[in-house]
Amino acid sequence: MSDAAQPTAAEVRAAAEAVKAALDRHLAAVERRTGDDDTAVYEAFNALATAAEAYDEILYDRYDEVTPFEIPGADGALPPYTGPDEPHALSLLIRRDYAVAEPNRLLAQARRLAEIDGDPDAPGPAARAGVSPFAALGVLFGEYEPDEIASRHKEFGLEEGDSTLWVTAADELPEPGEWLNAPFEHADPERIICRFDVSAVFDEEDDADLEDAREEAVGPGA
Repeated sequence: MSDAAQPTAAEVRAAAEAVKAALDRHLAAVERRTGDDDTAVYEAFNALATAAEAYDEILYDRYDEVTPFEIPGADGALPPYTGPDEPHALSLLIRRDYAVAEPNRLLAQARRLAEIDGDPDAPGPAARAGVSPFAALGVLFGEYEPDEIASRHKEFGLEEGDSTLWVTAADELPEPGEWLNAPFEHADPERIICRFDVSAVFDEEDDADLEDAREEAVGPGA
């Protein structure tokens, strides 16, 4: 970065003051917390993460230094909530990823369902359930609710990947069929009330933190 593009010392000081103010707001929100899902705490956390990130960047640009702290989850933090304080309707946005780990198990389960539901030799998807993974998935997800498949995925030869659930606020229920052609097109991050993510990467991070703690406890080469 050229000297002309560098931030001034006053700008760095202003960014530091913004972090201090954000810390005070976050502490005040925590002290007034009304529950686990208090939106004021959530908004204060995001504001603190944003201020800390901005300070870290401008400090590095000016002095080639970094801060000794990191706000967990700041990179993926949601924007401040702007939805109604008392939502009258909710939308649940769910994504679950699966790998077809055991195709033969998937085919066998779908074939069994096809035999129970009707003539396995009849034409159509049911007849192909035992030989076509494409048809087998159609039979499987047509028979079971997604939550049941999630709880029994190993029985069906599936392996879980990442999953996420977004609870979003709405002013009122949409008209029947209004969004069926594009169900996720109008998801507004600023109306997310809460979000729950499941990923193996979190387990890996926890394992790495535990390993680092063990090394610190026993010392290198112990």
